[in-house]
Amino acid sequence: MSPAARLRQNVRQSVHTAMARCLTLPAMNTIPLTEIVEPAVTCSTCAACCCQLEVMLITDTGVPDRFIDTDDWGGEVMLRLDDGWCAALDRDTMMCTIYEKRPLICREFEMGAPECIEERQGIATAYR
Repeated sequence: MSPAARLRQNVRQSVHTAMARCLTLPAMNTIPLTEIVEPAVTCSTCAACCCQLEVMLITDTGVPDRFIDTDDWGGEVMLRLDDGWCAALDRDTMMCTIYEKRPLICREFEMGAPECIEERQGIATAYR
């Protein structure tokens, strides 16, 4: 057999062996899962979406009068401006300007809690 013929035969055998290996994959009983972890909500990743919710004032925490409004039923609520955001929210930093005197509801609305995540998903376009 000529060297060229022997080379062709070796190449064919190598290709055949490689194809046989590719076609005999090990059986998979389950599909591997990759857990997708939502990014943590931190002060630097918060978009203050909770500041678009109506906040009832049910205790006196010292909220300045200029941030208090009255709802249709006569209850005190945080004032919201025409853009729908809380009047106490600094639009440049997206941080509360009365943080130390914020309402009880704001204090109890925990950053990263299920309620927070739900509100973030509701305005997901703010994060794109």
